[in-house]
Amino acid sequence: MLFLIQKDDLNKYLESSKVVNYNYPEIQEKARELASDQGQIETAKDIYHFLRDEIDHSLDIGSCQVTCRASEVLKEGHGLCFAKSNLLAALLRFMGIPTGFCYQTLTHEEGFVLHGLNAVSLDGKWFRLDARGNRADVDAHFSMERESLAFYPTVEGEKDYPYIFSQPDKRILKIIGESKSPEEVMKTLPTVLTW
Repeated sequence: MLFLIQKDDLNKYLESSKVVNYNYPEIQEKARELASDQGQIETAKDIYHFLRDEIDHSLDIGSCQVTCRASEVLKEGHGLCFAKSNLLAALLRFMGIPTGFCYQTLTHEEGFVLHGLNAVSLDGKWFRLDARGNRADVDAHFSMERESLAFYPTVEGEKDYPYIFSQPDKRILKIIGESKSPEEVMKTLPTVLTW
């Protein structure tokens, strides 16, 4: 497993924000609905499975709409990886589970693009979760023992960034906010993470 480096104080990974907006009643209601009486680990697992399986990836369904804020993603039922990670963070943070943002540089079409996922802290340890959504070539799972992500860097130029950020990358949020379609987002995303 990749060694994860926390970038902020743990309390920052529980905050609500403009995009991780768990102050919305609909997000709070969904989080309570998904919460398990078996504790935080089962709650995190159930919320992850909801995001992975019930919230579509925008490109997989051919949507022309761009979502970003957690409340938008929940309402519309889809989002790109970055948007889905905003909703996963909102639901988990509302339930008191510290959740951050992680990134990878991956091959996309003729070049590279950033991919977004999450890291959560349970039982005092951080581990990554990728709720992008499974398909024929993607098989990600919730696991605290052996990491099971949608993608792993395997070719030259691809990269795993070990950092756990408390907020999504501002450049990515700006691109999402200015783009008219998911395809436009993918064409204008940066290829590497800078901070």
